[in-house]
Amino acid sequence: MATNPAANLRKTTPAQRRLAAALEALHALQQHGLSVFNTSEFSRTDREALMGAGFLQPIIQGWYMSASPSTKPGDTTPWIAGMKDFIAAYCNARFGADWCVSAEYSLKLHAGTTLLPQQVVIHSPLGKNGVLALPNGFSLMDYQARDFPASDRRDSVGNVRTMTLAHALLKTPENFFRASAQDAQVALLSISDASELSRLLAQGNHSTIAGRLAGAFRAAGRDAIADDIVGFMRALGNQVTEANPFEIPPRIVPGDRTESPYVSRLRLMWASMRDDVESAFPRDEPGRPDDVAAFMQAVEDVYVTDAYHSLSIEGYRVTPELIRHVASGDWDEDIHEQDRQSRDAMAAHGYWLAHNEVKVSIRKIFDGANAGDVLKGDHGAWFRAMFAPSVTAGLLAVTDLAGYRGHQVYIRNAQHVPPPREAVREMMPVLFELLRDERSAAVRAVLGHFMFVFIHPYMDGNGRLGRFIMNAMLASGGFPWTVLRLEDRDRYMATLNAASGQGDIRSFTTFVAQSLDAAQDAQVDLLQDDGALDADIEEDDSQRPRG
Repeated sequence: MATNPAANLRKTTPAQRRLAAALEALHALQQHGLSVFNTSEFSRTDREALMGAGFLQPIIQGWYMSASPSTKPGDTTPWIAGMKDFIAAYCNARFGADWCVSAEYSLKLHAGTTLLPQQVVIHSPLGKNGVLALPNGFSLMDYQARDFPASDRRDSVGNVRTMTLAHALLKTPENFFRASAQDAQVALLSISDASELSRLLAQGNHSTIAGRLAGAFRAAGRDAIADDIVGFMRALGNQVTEANPFEIPPRIVPGDRTESPYVSRLRLMWASMRDDVESAFPRDEPGRPDDVAAFMQAVEDVYVTDAYHSLSIEGYRVTPELIRHVASGDWDEDIHEQDRQSRDAMAAHGYWLAHNEVKVSIRKIFDGANAGDVLKGDHGAWFRAMFAPSVTAGLLAVTDLAGYRGHQVYIRNAQHVPPPREAVREMMPVLFELLRDERSAAVRAVLGHFMFVFIHPYMDGNGRLGRFIMNAMLASGGFPWTVLRLEDRDRYMATLNAASGQGDIRSFTTFVAQSLDAAQDAQVDLLQDDGALDADIEEDDSQRPRG
């Protein structure tokens, strides 16, 4: 029977029709890439309907940001996702093109920082030296800049107006190299030659700054640039004394090539974190097991427990019974219509399929393949297996599983914002390179997990894949499969957040090491139980009549 659109329309309430019209207006704005809006961009009726339904949230008076109706009170994700867009839209409306962020934040943005400062300082000749309170404890200060940089010394990163990298290095105070050493070093590694810096230094006869920057470049392993700066300034008659502004000598990144700031950051993070990780684990690793079949059976024996906790950490409501149901092969979307429609059942089925792919990868490592190379070749198969049930059910297209994410993602209530999609394609090969060259299985496990979720290469499943990576890398050193448990979820997330936000890998390392200790204790208990059972069997057998 044909439907009557007019009749269906009469069934809706006036409020529903208002919301539908307002959503059309919102969609039209979002088609232009907007996520932050001024009052003038909506009619009052549309704005009130969208706010009432939770599709808009206020930022300050007259400004709003996109949100989801499912957003819970206290969830910072909408603001983290929209903060840079707000800064750009608000400052463009207030200052036109005559604004840029401070030298320090300019440097951080050029260095690919994933963190947002609690206070963003804006330089503009139209500034009033006022502070504007923003959501979640953030603020914006508009500094009245009397030495506002000329247009050739301004740039942009995304939609945020910045100073150029060279000008920001010139204007950044000395204490930045101590307070934000990693950002400073990434910025230095992004400079390919001294030409632009030397020109700016010479124009102002900045001998002291030249000495500081030369010392910084030399400390970061870029001797050629340091020599060029000093030689050029001295040729102009300036007295230059090198002074290293770093409090702790930076970790030197091998080579003298200029790489993406995201890649440089990844290398620096690995170099600065690996020693803390290695020192928390036994120096003598078990190594390849003598009985590979027994090791793989132990992996299978812990599967139900592992799947329950790993899926539950991600918010899936699964039970050991459901997991056994899937692992037994009884799950069939054509027969079990309710299972086919169940997000939880599909997640359990995908986890089982991915788990089987991980076991194949572990066997390759035991056969002598390099663990980093195996992960490089196989991680895509893990991902595709994990979401194969969603493709079968028609919830995802096959093309959705083709490669890394194509959009920006945000981690709920986390300080860290994953790098942009373009950076993912630069960072992932370097992660595999670092894993390939790392001698310690414990370091491969901890940093492999952490850096995978730091990059967040896929739209979904990164946490589960990160835990699979951790266990595959632990297995490469002969360590048992280690379950990160649901009851420790808050601690687990807090330690990952500390590693991403403050660069502190120690708490996450301790968490993994303690989880591994629990896995090893459980394995010993199981072996003791098996030994006792064998003794009982022998004793029973000795009582049987002979003859």
